[in-house]
Amino acid sequence: MELFRKNKSKYYWYDFTVRGQRYRGSTKETNETRVQKVAALKLAAAVKGSDPLDRKPPTLREYAKDFLRWVEAGRLEADSRRYYKNGWRLLDQTKIAGMRMDQISKDEVEKLTFPGSASNGNNALRTLRRMFTKAKEGKLVQEVPGFALFKERGRSLRLNDDAERRLSAVAEQPLKDIIVVMRDTGMRNARELYCMRVENLDFDAGTIFTPDSKTESGRRFIPMSSRVKQILAARCAGRREGWLWMSRYKDKHIGEGLVYRQWARARQAAGLPRELVLYCARHDFGSFVLAKTGNLKAVMNAMGHGDVRSAMVYQHPEGEIIRNALDARHLLRPTVQNDNQASA
Repeated sequence: MELFRKNKSKYYWYDFTVRGQRYRGSTKETNETRVQKVAALKLAAAVKGSDPLDRKPPTLREYAKDFLRWVEAGRLEADSRRYYKNGWRLLDQTKIAGMRMDQISKDEVEKLTFPGSASNGNNALRTLRRMFTKAKEGKLVQEVPGFALFKERGRSLRLNDDAERRLSAVAEQPLKDIIVVMRDTGMRNARELYCMRVENLDFDAGTIFTPDSKTESGRRFIPMSSRVKQILAARCAGRREGWLWMSRYKDKHIGEGLVYRQWARARQAAGLPRELVLYCARHDFGSFVLAKTGNLKAVMNAMGHGDVRSAMVYQHPEGEIIRNALDARHLLRPTVQNDNQASA
């Protein structure tokens, strides 16, 4: 190890090499005894395998290569892989993509804007947070900036009877059938509905079994309505096994891409707002069934919710109930005559 003073610097510097990696930097000390201790600590850290933090962290774009390799090879669900890939796609178009990770502060992150909804922006920010966490685990950065997410509003649009009628008139198959099945089952589209298999349909019991879902409570039996039973029976066409929604590719089920393209065309042709997404059919199912039955537990079981808070979003105040209560109050109130009427 070499200790020395540089021109125009009052501090001692150290210079040593461990496993072919050179470490060189300032001790930030002028006292020779303290200089020796600082240098010894730096050397011990390097020998132990940790970075003594004198190397410059990579830019976010440089680190993204390692991060995306981890996304591909890591033990992640397919949905998580898509989520992080899309998050990086959004981040790659921002100013911070070219910045060194140690220079990306909370203020820099909270200046960012992203196209689309708050949910889209949070996709990017959650991906950024995960990237920083992985970089910290690899000792490339010291800390993860504590930035806030965008405030999201819950889905208020419902794919109701009117929307279904308008979409049905212009939708292609399989979207036309998918809309009905989603409205009458409340299934999650990509993870549950598109992956339906013929062997998981019990027409005698009138149920659909979902063996794999977003959560453990998502493994469940879902009742079939009469029209869903009719659609699924026609799609089985005598088959006893295999994907229900078959792709044109051999041994594959349909994917999000095909359905999304059909949805975008049908929604535009039906004159419906861009904010209405196919997933609103699940929201409509929960809201309608809860309003008709008042049974939150039954709705949770049908939709695969394990947390009451997740299901409570479907519990809307019903305007008709409020109107009836107010009208009843006024009808029960005795008529009060004014002074002129009383004296007449």
